[in-house]
Amino acid sequence: MSKSFGAMSVAQLSVLIQGGAADPVDVAETVFESIENYADKAVFTTLLKDRAMEEALASSKRLREGRSLGLLDGVPIAWKDLFDIEGLPTTAGSVVLTADAPASCDAAIVGLLRQAGMVAIGRTNMSEFAFSGLGINPHYGTPVNPRGADLPRVPGGSSSGAGVAVAAGLVPVAMGTDTGGSVRIPAAFNGIVGYKATRGRHAMDGVFPLAKSLDSLGPLCRSVRDAVWIDAAMRGLTAPDVVQRPLRGLELLVPENVVFDAAEPGVIAAFEAAMERLQNAGASVSRTAIPAFNEIFDLMTRYGPLVTAEAFALHRERLAGPDADRMDHRVVMRTRLGSRTTTPDYIAILQARSRLIADAERLIGNRLIAFPTVAHVAPPIAPLEDDDELFFAANNKTLRNTALGNFLDWCGVSIPCGTGVAGMPVGLLLSATASRDEALLGAALAAEAVVPAICLKLAIEPPGFYCH
Repeated sequence: MSKSFGAMSVAQLSVLIQGGAADPVDVAETVFESIENYADKAVFTTLLKDRAMEEALASSKRLREGRSLGLLDGVPIAWKDLFDIEGLPTTAGSVVLTADAPASCDAAIVGLLRQAGMVAIGRTNMSEFAFSGLGINPHYGTPVNPRGADLPRVPGGSSSGAGVAVAAGLVPVAMGTDTGGSVRIPAAFNGIVGYKATRGRHAMDGVFPLAKSLDSLGPLCRSVRDAVWIDAAMRGLTAPDVVQRPLRGLELLVPENVVFDAAEPGVIAAFEAAMERLQNAGASVSRTAIPAFNEIFDLMTRYGPLVTAEAFALHRERLAGPDADRMDHRVVMRTRLGSRTTTPDYIAILQARSRLIADAERLIGNRLIAFPTVAHVAPPIAPLEDDDELFFAANNKTLRNTALGNFLDWCGVSIPCGTGVAGMPVGLLLSATASRDEALLGAALAAEAVVPAICLKLAIEPPGFYCH
């Protein structure tokens, strides 16, 4: 088949595989051919061709014998370079871990999706130790955003290779992690869907951490339907349990503070057009300030960010030794800031966090929260590599909107909703309070059928941009 299997959605590919129109071995071979022919070699850090072909052969045999494991059997998936893969060291986008002992078994989630029949293609590049929202990596190269038609632009991070691998049509889905936006940011910058689950929804065993109080998992893919299918398998289910919610009667809350500060006009225009379409489809939209947002940044100013404190605790010995000289100096600089957060400060942050989560839940109730995933489109790579001050400013702004949800323990889905400067994608972030993932995904299933038409309405999509 001439069409690239990697450019299909999980659901599209599943229909072909389950119906016998595509064989998992042919699918895997085509995916590897696409990756080998793709000019940007910074997308993957490791390819798992031997393992993938073994898994594809097993899937093909099951399907021929009428023993399909379900909707995902034979579907390729890529893994961010911090999930344990049996027999390989887990390098987390760094060179300082390459000599570590190989993992004795797959990460729990890798094992669950293998049990669902998925085929592991390789590991994708990332910001070193997952500590940046931009996706720049000096060790393995920076994957270039495939939506940039004018100049090389960042992929978003930290799940940079995951976002590019899906957006470039190399794989139908890639797994990421999200501590401050690392699934939703690359999804928004690359014009795809990214789902960040509530922390604790999925098993974290065998995943290299950044900040355990904030870390969560989620797929980057082409549709919310794909995310729903993957989420079910990540929880060990044999079939999805999320039901699409009607838009009529859906209540959306748009915050009036923080998330629109210094936002690009094109981002605001795309977001507001999406809100209009959702309202026309029956959703109700209210607007109010969420005081917790401002208090979160007041806490950071007083005590330092929670993520930085926990990252410093994790890497303290590494930063005090020779490994620090082999790390990205920007990661080192940012992580060392965590040394300023004392134990009493850390306890104060956690106590304030519990209060702010409760305050936000009382204010929001059963509504979903809607705002731009990122306040700007993907910026050019070169200036950020050359100027540390610009890098840190851009990184902070890029992470600002999404990090609010991590601190408040929300789940979230970023959906493409149009384009901004230079025809680059804009993301609409729908979020819900903790453990309301089913309600969020059910609403997002309905919203994605309405929102993507925005890119046609704006009529400024770059060549190759698609509405899905």
